[in-house]
Amino acid sequence: MRITVLAGGIGGARFLRGVRAARPDDDITAVVNTGDDITLHGLRICPDLDSVMYTLGDGIEPDRGWGRDKESWRIKDELATYGAEPAWFGLGDLDIATHLVRTQMLDAGYPLSDVTAALCRRWQPGVRLLPMTDQRCETHVVIETNDRGRRAIHFQEWWIRHRAAVPAQAFVQVGLDDAEPAPGVLDAISGADAILIAPSNPVVSIGTILAVPGIRDAVVTARAKVVGLSPIVGGRPVRGMADACLPAIGVEVSAEGVARHYVARSNDGLLDGWLVHETDTADVDGITVRAVPLLMTSDDATAQMVHVALELAHAN
Repeated sequence: MRITVLAGGIGGARFLRGVRAARPDDDITAVVNTGDDITLHGLRICPDLDSVMYTLGDGIEPDRGWGRDKESWRIKDELATYGAEPAWFGLGDLDIATHLVRTQMLDAGYPLSDVTAALCRRWQPGVRLLPMTDQRCETHVVIETNDRGRRAIHFQEWWIRHRAAVPAQAFVQVGLDDAEPAPGVLDAISGADAILIAPSNPVVSIGTILAVPGIRDAVVTARAKVVGLSPIVGGRPVRGMADACLPAIGVEVSAEGVARHYVARSNDGLLDGWLVHETDTADVDGITVRAVPLLMTSDDATAQMVHVALELAHAN
């Protein structure tokens, strides 16, 4: 079976471990959000791609869910002694090696998709990782402050430095108009036997992937059924701060609210199935909803929800 997953962030990375555990012999492709990407200290950083790559390659720090396991922070501390900014984004010593290799390859003219494939040869994730686009397409957040008025800052600054505490007025993907799906993305969608939408942030992860010209249309017109998993359990995100993102675009923070958001564009049939947590409900016209345990407490628990999602994808 060919399975394509749209994913981003820690939730997407952990979900993909469950997909791999549930279907170890299948052809699995992950289309990963790159809207969080940023250049700092001259290095190109791709947080979602790295989180997925490290998680699937058994190199992730398990408690945090991001960054390298057994990481050290001597370079970060040394940068701080120089007063080098930004001080709010920490780069671990081991992690910097990944960013150095990526930056060198990008500067040499290799596209991000080729760079990602090269990095994955070191990590052997067992899943084909594709960036959503090879072009720079970075998410910025429009905020309003008393001293500087309305302005846009990079998503990473809003997310990490401000902990999403400054209310977002809007989200803007800089470079979106010139972006194209990375090589292999449209083929992975059109050729899939099942398309799964991971329980990632619906605004800045899944929403950004679907915003790349051509990707949403490819998902809608794909022959495979599309099943998504709610990132909201009991009215709150399981991880992250999706509850700070959804209100900014007028979406209710609930399992039903996210499902309605995904199909809001003239009810274009993006979703065929939707999994919600066993304590939640959702009623959306044209979508089959099933309630199951959605807490990814282990690979086995995640694999169980993947099995249900795939059953739903192949139901008549």
